[in-house]
Formats: sequence, structure tokens, C-alpha cells
Amino acid sequence: MSARIGVIHATRVAVSPIEAAFESHWPEVEVVQLIDESLMRDVDAVGRLTPEISERVENLATFAHRGGAQAILYSCSAFGPAIEAVQARLPVPVLKPNQAMLDEALALGGRIHVLSTFRPSGPSIRRELEALAAQRKLDLEIDDSYVPGALDALKAGDGRTHDSLIAEAAAGARADVVVLAQFSMARALDEVSRRVDAKVLSSPQSAVLTLKRMMRVPVNGHAKAANGAAASSTYNMSVS
Repeated sequence: MSARIGVIHATRVAVSPIEAAFESHWPEVEVVQLIDESLMRDVDAVGRLTPEISERVENLATFAHRGGAQAILYSCSAFGPAIEAVQARLPVPVLKPNQAMLDEALALGGRIHVLSTFRPSGPSIRRELEALAAQRKLDLEIDDSYVPGALDALKAGDGRTHDSLIAEAAAGARADVVVLAQFSMARALDEVSRRVDAKVLSSPQSAVLTLKRMMRVPVNGHAKAANGAAASSTYNMSVS
């Protein structure tokens, strides 16, 4: 029987990148995806993660765990403190979206610039990087910026504009490492890499491989599912 992984999203545009990562690196797993886009709207409206929003973020993990999820992955980087509360409470592996990517960024060092298309995500990741750098006694320059209009373009089906806006923002950043803050930005990786000399990092593949290691499943040599894709169920939990 294959493992069951719960993936929690605050936007449906993060679904495709994580599905592609699972299909490439862990096709035999069963993926149950929960989407609540009202979380993103509400955080954007108040500009911060409130206790009420945090409780909703945590409740989605409880729902997934009670449904048999043996591990949980969040795809939105704006909910860090709420995810940490889930990690402390649930008896299964719970992964923040960017844990593996941030470790790689810190290992590369130098000037790190975080790009986000959802305004709260950039500062959240920057603070997390700064805290990790302090713990590891690393002297790094860490900055972040927001790319307006990119996420709206992607939601409207205009992936080309989304990718172009991110690449333009990256080209203007003074950095040795560019971190793409959200799963939904992974599709822009190639275009950004063509525009900058910096190392460009994105998180879906790193997250899946790290989660697979946490579950003690061999990363290489796994048996591919008969249909070539991970089994996936998606549930929209949004409040309209």
C-alpha cells in the first residue's frame, strides 16, 4: 500500500507545480490536496497572520491527518508560525514549503534575494532565513522584494506575463542567490535563470525529495506507478 501525503494549498495555482514534482520524484505516492483560497485573501486583507487564520491553517492539517495522511506538506510560505504549531502537535512529519530550499540558499551564501508574488511571503521567508543564518553563525546579506501583478496574471491564465515579470524583478536584484518564494513561481525558474547570473532556487522538487527522505523511502530506484503519475485527490475547502 502506497503512502498517503496531505498537501495544503492557499491557492490553486500551486497545485500543478507540486503534482509535477510528485510525478517526477515519487509517482507511487497517494497525494490528497486541500485548497482554501480564503486563507490567502484574508491574510492579504489584514496584512498579517492572525490567531484566527492560524487556527484555520492548523485545522486543515488535522483534517488531512484524520483522513490518513502519513505526512503533510504546506505549499504556502506565508503561514510559518502556524505550520510550526502543527509540527509540534501532530505525530507525523510536517514540512514547511521551503525548508530544503532555504538550507540550500544558506549553504550557497553571499547575497540572497527573496522574490515573492504574494506580498506576505517574501518577508516571512526573509525572517526565516535571517533566523537560520543567526543560528548557524552565518554573515549573509538577505533582502526581499514583491513582484506586483505576477500572481494575478497567473490566476488569469497568463503564465507568460507571470514569468516575465518575475524575471524582470530578478534581473534588477543585486544577488548571488535568488529564491523564488512560492510553489506557483517554480514555472518561472528557467526564464529567471536565463536573465541572471545568480543561482536561482525554487522549492517543489526539493520539498518532495526531502519529504520522501523523511518518510524513509529511497529517493532513487523507486518503482514507477503503472499510469506514470501519483494518485491525487483535490478538495476545495475555500469559503466563497
